[in-house]
Amino acid sequence: MESITESTRTAKMVDLRQFDSFADKESFMEVTEWSNAEGFDIHVESKTGKQHFALTYGEFKALTVLINCF
Repeated sequence: MESITESTRTAKMVDLRQFDSFADKESFMEVTEWSNAEGFDIHVESKTGKQHFALTYGEFKALTVLINCF
């Protein structure tokens, strides 16, 4: 029998109107850290629809570097 591990994942959520002038009252972003602490899941709901993606911390660091180039 396989070993089953139970974990509690930390999640943070924010109303996007604080950051995005195009956001409506239904718009939010939620970030949930992976149980192994190597990355996180991102869920965004806004007028443009629902988006869900995952990044490792290394991928996030690369994305931050690229965005800061603008």
